[in-house]
Amino acid sequence: MVPEGQNELAAEHWRESSLRQIVHLSLGGSKLRVRISNTFGTTPLVLEGAGVALAKAPGKADIDGASARALTFNGRSSVLIPAGAEYYSDPVALDLKPGADLAISMYFKGEPARQTGHPGSRANSFVIKGNRVMDAEWPAATKVERWYALADVEVQAPRSVGAVVAIGDSITDGHGATTDGNDRWPDLLAARFAREGQTMGVVNAGIGGGRMLRDGLGPNMASRFDRDVIARSGVTHAIVMIGVNDLGGQHRNGDDTPEARKKLLDDLMTAHRQLVERAHAQGICVIGGTISPYMGSDYYRPNVDNEADRVALNNWIRTSGVFDGVADFDAALRDPAQPSRLLKERDKGDGLHPSPAGFRAMADAVPLNALRQCPVKR
Repeated sequence: MVPEGQNELAAEHWRESSLRQIVHLSLGGSKLRVRISNTFGTTPLVLEGAGVALAKAPGKADIDGASARALTFNGRSSVLIPAGAEYYSDPVALDLKPGADLAISMYFKGEPARQTGHPGSRANSFVIKGNRVMDAEWPAATKVERWYALADVEVQAPRSVGAVVAIGDSITDGHGATTDGNDRWPDLLAARFAREGQTMGVVNAGIGGGRMLRDGLGPNMASRFDRDVIARSGVTHAIVMIGVNDLGGQHRNGDDTPEARKKLLDDLMTAHRQLVERAHAQGICVIGGTISPYMGSDYYRPNVDNEADRVALNNWIRTSGVFDGVADFDAALRDPAQPSRLLKERDKGDGLHPSPAGFRAMADAVPLNALRQCPVKR
């Protein structure tokens, strides 16, 4: 997304500076490539140098120097990425275990006119002056809890190995997870795969504040689905969980007439159908995620009508037959004694976002059988 002012990387951290970002991988392998993003840039982005290495630990700037590899683009260390574009690096040989923490280091000489970033990293990045991309130690580096100019890391896998994209709002993005803890529910789903012997890549495409129908903190899901799901390599499945900000936002704005509520539900169902149709056209199966409870949220302060709309949308997700499977996150997170509220130990404390225990319950709610095959053919 385009970072808001408080989430931008300060100009001095782009100028003659190196940026090191730590990401938690799902698949292991022996070859990878990195996709650098200038999606929201209005002018070309010049990357002067880049490298990858195994991180010493999440939340630490230092890397395993023996694992450091330079990133090149068509054999060159620098590359110009046009406005609106994303570029792959050349493939790099590096042995990776499932769940490895990879450091991607980039060197820039100047700041972009408009930044492309991801504020909800739940991970510390690091900046330091000079071209330090291959240096193992970054003493006195500045911490920044954001990601910038980074679309994804692809680990080469056999053609029989697919990837699932978890796409949603702040709940998928990881609001409620611990910084550098890698305990968002998609992380825990990848860990579950490892425990249960299922080999599959996991991509987290959550954006905090995201909505299905209207732009929020980032583009609406209907507009970004092709880029964030369909265009990614190796994708066989998507898990879609979206709607709480659409429902809660309408109520918060006071547009609670029966006509407006019915129209919103109709529009949300239509949009979900559109996503599934577009995914099916590319041979991708879609798992529908039910919307978790948020009665008691101080942010949205839902009423009984708002709750009735959430229940109605969830019942449609479960029974419409539109989806290729259902991840019943609502059932995994709700309090059986008060189904409109999150179970206390699975609540971050704001009545809206799950805690790490809640994220574990979400990962356990994903139907693995639905991810083992996809009968839809392109």
